[in-house]
Amino acid sequence: MKSEVLSVKEKIGYGMGDAASHIIFDNVMLYMMFFYTDIFGIPAGFVGTMFLVARALDAISDPCMGLLADRTRSRWGKFRPWVLFGALPFGIVCVLAYSTPDLSMNGKMIYAAITYTLLTLLYTIVNIPYCALGGVITNDPTQRISLQSWRFVLATAGGMLSTVLMMPLVNLIGGDNKPLGFQGGIAVLYVVAFMMLAFCFFTTKERVEAPPTTTSMRDDLRDIWQNDQWRIVGFLTIFNILAVCVRGGAMMYYVTWILGTPEVFVAFLTTYCVGNLIGSALAKPLTDWKCKVTIFWWTNALLAVISLAMFFVPMQASITMFVFIFVIGVLHQLVTPIQWVMMSDTVDYGEWCNGKRLTGISFAGTLFVLKLGLAFGGALIGWMLAYGGYDAAEKAQNSATISIIIALFTIVPAICYLLSAIIAKRYYSLTTHNLKTVMEQLAQGKRRCQQQFTSQEVQN
Repeated sequence: MKSEVLSVKEKIGYGMGDAASHIIFDNVMLYMMFFYTDIFGIPAGFVGTMFLVARALDAISDPCMGLLADRTRSRWGKFRPWVLFGALPFGIVCVLAYSTPDLSMNGKMIYAAITYTLLTLLYTIVNIPYCALGGVITNDPTQRISLQSWRFVLATAGGMLSTVLMMPLVNLIGGDNKPLGFQGGIAVLYVVAFMMLAFCFFTTKERVEAPPTTTSMRDDLRDIWQNDQWRIVGFLTIFNILAVCVRGGAMMYYVTWILGTPEVFVAFLTTYCVGNLIGSALAKPLTDWKCKVTIFWWTNALLAVISLAMFFVPMQASITMFVFIFVIGVLHQLVTPIQWVMMSDTVDYGEWCNGKRLTGISFAGTLFVLKLGLAFGGALIGWMLAYGGYDAAEKAQNSATISIIIALFTIVPAICYLLSAIIAKRYYSLTTHNLKTVMEQLAQGKRRCQQQFTSQEVQN
């Protein structure tokens, strides 16, 4: 395929798709635990277990969705139709998940489990094809970095729009009736998300064509597992999503019970999101300057150090924590677009190894492990809060709960970032130099000498 420079309109269009996803994803990650425990009145321990089971079930559906998308044939392409036609049912279930019917406690738990599981499954139907779409818009590595940078700037803006506006919408729509406010708030936000998904559908184009699939789904799953670089990105995905999921889920508890100023939550979150915007914008110029793999592991190492330093900040030191959370926001969102480009690179690498371009199942597999990370992260928050004796009705939490909230916000993310840095530096070999070799040989119809990268020193 002849490489072409993507238009700004198409980059914005593609980014709008992830902005829509993050309007829901970030909202669920930040507010859903709090909504279930403090608004719907479900025990934290049950919510943690529900998150684990529902997300694990959803994770199993990811490879199935990827295999289905890879085999889709339509006049709109393989992946774009799913983005548009899955959007409406997804929105309906979003509103149902944030609803609070008058039921017994058992009824509430059953209702929450059903609607939350449906929400995660419908998110899969929209988001896996969307993620795979980025791998077929262009095969030029430079254009991919640019495309993903635009994507995550807009994704961050979408997440910021959702998380910052949610509580004002709750108060505006519901007033003292918080259940009505949450239901109305998510409904308003999803109307915006639907328009973004439609814009994504109409402004993007699938250019990288794969030969018709002739192998079985079992063969595709075997081939993707044999892609060693894909497995490495899978581990990186788990640890990075664990870091952001645990910290994000603990944020409202941290601001409320540690900083002691719940009224500054929106400002605290906005500070983090502004940092995210800056981080997304920095990804392209920094990777133009230095190999993206080097940028990736160094940034994760810095995130580990800063997260650990946050553990030692005194309680109620609001100004200091505002500075820390801004820096965390910049650095975390700097590595996010790089990580998704690394996933696209593993698709090229897989084609170079075995001649099969498995875009859909590759991204589905990554989202599978991402959701495993989400499942464990959400469960960890619920279980640890329950273990510490968290009680939303109390005016003050006990010392064990306070320590757990601090650890969730600082120590757990630090460990995850450190592991990501070590794995990327030690095992990920698709550096700028090596990827150039892959792309050149693919263009010439050549295939891999099996030990070519694993036996040579990684060049940055």
